[in-house]
Amino acid sequence: MTTEPPSGSGQPPDDDPFRKEPPHGNSGSQPPPYGTPPPYGNDPYGGAADHLAGMPPLADSGKRVLARIIDLILVGIVVWLIALAFSTTEFDVGSDKMDTGKSLGQGLIAAVLYIAYDTVLTARTGQTLGKRLMKLRVANLDNGATPSVQTNLIRAAVLWIPFAFCCACIWTAISGGWSFFDKPYKQGLHDKAAKTVVVSTG
Repeated sequence: MTTEPPSGSGQPPDDDPFRKEPPHGNSGSQPPPYGTPPPYGNDPYGGAADHLAGMPPLADSGKRVLARIIDLILVGIVVWLIALAFSTTEFDVGSDKMDTGKSLGQGLIAAVLYIAYDTVLTARTGQTLGKRLMKLRVANLDNGATPSVQTNLIRAAVLWIPFAFCCACIWTAISGGWSFFDKPYKQGLHDKAAKTVVVSTG
């Protein structure tokens, strides 16, 4: 009989190395593994406990931007190659007019690939390639564990679905840039939707 939660439950497995110990697991004789962070004010999620206790420090927003740029470049190359192969490039050769259908096709390809990239990699380790290079990871706000596939899908969809239709760069900047101003958890809008935070690993 396995101790892992049923598939699709959204709960992290018990052997997740990043999962925080429950409050009763800390008898007071030992501090949490990363110490207790300073108070961040009222908890917008309505909990009395500090969700950040026992977790690594929140990631620097500048490093988050660099990680996202790395991911954009890596996936963008793949998007460009696929778009080229299927002739869904944004402009017709020899024409001054943008082909709307091809532009939408390229946007859809980009959105699907970015969502798949974020969802699959982050569900495995909490890290995309960009986050790994920047020594960051995504964590559930409530327990510090690596988010489930469902949670990561929500997070990625909020960030990338607008990419397919309009204002791709603007929305990405707004959603991710929200972490520069958000308190107490420095969440992007996609983090708020998924109830996740980004923390430092080094």
